[in-house]
Amino acid sequence: MFVWMVDLEEDIRSLQLDSAAEDINGVVNPEDEKPDVDKMDEDPKQEVQAQSVEAEPKAKVKEILSVQDEEDEQMKKRHLNVVFIGHVDAGKSTTGGQILFLSGQVDDRTIQKYEKEAKDKSRESWYMAYIMDTNEEERVKGKTVEVGRAHFETDTTRFTILDAPGHKSYVPNMISGASQADIGVLVISARKGEFETGYERGGQTREHVQLAKTLGVTKLLVVVNKMDDPTVNWSKERYDEIESKMIPFLKQSGYNVKKDVSFLPISGLMGLNIKTRLDKSLCSWWDGPCLFESLDSIEVPMGDPKSPFRMPIIDKFKDMGTVVMGKVESGTIRDGDSLLIMPNKDHVKVVAIYIDENRVTLAGPGENLRVRLSGVEEEDILSGFVLSSAANPISTVTEFVAQLQILELLDNAIFTAGYKAVLHVHSVVEECEIVELLQQIDPKTRKPIKKKVLFVKNGAIVLCRVQVNNVICVEKFSDFPQLGRFTLRTEGKTVAVGKITAL
Repeated sequence: MFVWMVDLEEDIRSLQLDSAAEDINGVVNPEDEKPDVDKMDEDPKQEVQAQSVEAEPKAKVKEILSVQDEEDEQMKKRHLNVVFIGHVDAGKSTTGGQILFLSGQVDDRTIQKYEKEAKDKSRESWYMAYIMDTNEEERVKGKTVEVGRAHFETDTTRFTILDAPGHKSYVPNMISGASQADIGVLVISARKGEFETGYERGGQTREHVQLAKTLGVTKLLVVVNKMDDPTVNWSKERYDEIESKMIPFLKQSGYNVKKDVSFLPISGLMGLNIKTRLDKSLCSWWDGPCLFESLDSIEVPMGDPKSPFRMPIIDKFKDMGTVVMGKVESGTIRDGDSLLIMPNKDHVKVVAIYIDENRVTLAGPGENLRVRLSGVEEEDILSGFVLSSAANPISTVTEFVAQLQILELLDNAIFTAGYKAVLHVHSVVEECEIVELLQQIDPKTRKPIKKKVLFVKNGAIVLCRVQVNNVICVEKFSDFPQLGRFTLRTEGKTVAVGKITAL
């Protein structure tokens, strides 16, 4: 509401300036006379205003056009989803909150309100986290439960922050966050004892890194947080120790550390080394980039805007029709497109597309969208369904062949035909069963082992047939990586990660 009022004031101010300029020049560009049609669809109130546009000074139209230009300008910036992952209490929400504050998304008054609220709960150091953790349960416990979303921009990129929960009870929520992300920011606490807890077996640092890799987070920024803590005091030894312990583990998880991983020290609470580089007087040994620079410089390959359209649905609601939310994995969507919702084969028409709060006419890969559809009821859609091109729809299956890497089975269980688990693939969560083990693959040579395989243990790579209870939408990993990679979990633990090789 507050932001809207400010926008209104600015509109009025620029209107006065525009009309003043017009009186002086007395010239009106003929193109300026066209009212902006896109803007009208949004709001019935605007339609009424639109009819009187002709009568008003042309400045009004000019104003609308300049807003449109601004939107186009925004669209030119690349868009990336950044997921904050790491052990509970490493400072993910605080760092996310600090980023929003430093990039001007939150004003001082709001921060003061949060500071007071945190003080009242005698949790003074949590006030920055309140920007990301919006519901009461999260604030009382100081734990993120749902995936928080927020937006900020640098000079070259628009970012969406996904603040994933660190606590192991909420890993399924973390999976849904990471499956939409392009970059992962792994937050590690440098405080004595905290890094060790997160890193040891059973700590979330390990599970999150493995999940992020399988879910397609190819680039990782490892942020060593709480460097200002009295037990650390910007110590280079502590920073180096953490880096030397993390590198072998990141390699083992499949990251190319030289190409895809960078480390940097920060203090999320104090906001140091986030927007501006560190002061030499504080930390003489660090001369690398700050967090914003690191995020800006990451190169992420984007999906193909010309390939068939695919958008897994993560949420849906009613708002003047049926609205679905998701991230475009490939292809381009335009106003008025006729698409299919799979696996139900419902024919739908695109009525409106929104990126954040802005209405747009088209959107490509990597964008988080809300799409208003006609031709389908909200109750007929489930998360995990996929909005896809009608000419070339996504495959729907109840069985597929996959290459699996077994990470850690529960209590020395063996992995064999008949093994049941929960399958997470893009936004689908389904129970599944391993129907048949086809062949084991030698991890060193990556070639199949000739011997017939009946069961495998931890660390094995195996080709197997997987069956699910309901029809799901998936693709081969080689065709659409994001729609062909998955994780298997049982009893709250990730037991295997895999990619679909044949449908």
